Amino acid sequence: MNMSARNEYLKVLQQTYFTTRSRKEKTALLDEYCRNTGQSRKYVIRKLHTPLPEPTSKHTRPRVYGHQVTAALATAWEIFDYPCGQRLAPLLQEEVPRLRRQGELLIPDAIAAKLERISSATIDRALQHEKEVRHRHRVHQKTHPLLSQQIPVQAGGWDRSRPGQVQIDAVQHSGTSGAGPFASTISCCDVATGWWDGAAVFGSGQRASCEAIDRMCTRSPFTWQALHSDNGSSFINWHLLGYCQQHGIAFTRSRPYQKNDNCFVEQKNATHVRAVVGYLRYDTDEEVVLLTQLYELLGQYKNFFQPVMKLICKHREKGRIHRHYDTPQTPYRRLMVSEAIPESTRQKLHTVYRRLNPAQLKRDLDAQLKELYRVHQEKHHTVSSAPHKKQVPRVTAKSYILNDSTNLASVT
Repeated sequence: MNMSARNEYLKVLQQTYFTTRSRKEKTALLDEYCRNTGQSRKYVIRKLHTPLPEPTSKHTRPRVYGHQVTAALATAWEIFDYPCGQRLAPLLQEEVPRLRRQGELLIPDAIAAKLERISSATIDRALQHEKEVRHRHRVHQKTHPLLSQQIPVQAGGWDRSRPGQVQIDAVQHSGTSGAGPFASTISCCDVATGWWDGAAVFGSGQRASCEAIDRMCTRSPFTWQALHSDNGSSFINWHLLGYCQQHGIAFTRSRPYQKNDNCFVEQKNATHVRAVVGYLRYDTDEEVVLLTQLYELLGQYKNFFQPVMKLICKHREKGRIHRHYDTPQTPYRRLMVSEAIPESTRQKLHTVYRRLNPAQLKRDLDAQLKELYRVHQEKHHTVSSAPHKKQVPRVTAKSYILNDSTNLASVT
């Protein structure tokens, strides 16, 4: 029983309660009311001796622009390519008679007169619901619709027990301005094991991104079976589609505006890229070379010495979601126990693991980050004149040679 029903019931009780002289009848009326409403007896007695406030009717102006006006307004708004109220109001004053003559607006004279005098603010209020609905279901036309049709959409359904399903994404290092060319990081992550790899490219060109993906695929310790990306032009292009078809890799993409479809690599973007190199702007060839060397060290450090937890299941209990994870293991350990990895690859991984020193890797990472930051400061002429305690040799593009003894490129 809601509040209004209890108040009506209380009015009936007041009429009979105060006209009844018998104490026994009053007690019976109170017992019945308390039993039906569930209210306290003392509370009901106080309410009986307190007069109920008279309901006040809220004065509202009659609605001038009804549903017929809103429907005709939505039709005109669609015809003129969804302008705002300030742009649509003068158009309606001039174009409503023309649309009626041409048979586009089948409305009576009274509705047409209201459309011609409606204000811009009223237009925005009347079309608010229509804008929300259209924005929710609006699908932007792709630049290459035939290309998008050849790349299927996948949202979930990953096989988390078999390595080779790789999610990929691009992280831009544009700083506070997106103008001009700048460096980008191509980041990839295996769904089953959490194995991560990264490569720095200059700009966001399709060919450069495809070449970086080819390098990461070549030095990966497992065979890529599926590649999943977002809808960015760096990946949705004919170069990468042809590469995947040539190497027998299933190529899929996320749903538009659904970042959670690419959640595994998005998480690595935060912990392996942004948390390490930050949000500075890198736009020189020297910085790209240093970023490439940094990601080589970072991949070894994260994959061999940073445990990863995998979600087993989750359930909801009393309004809270409880998540259960397995025992944390490094991606290297997960690959070693995987049945999909051949014995020769396990031996090579074990050889690389025994050769690596996590403490030295951490020192090399810190030194590489200092060098990258120093180059960034010199670029803006803000480097301090005080000498550094520990200098790292400058790395140029000509002198940059991968060392196969500690690089995972030797793992096939």
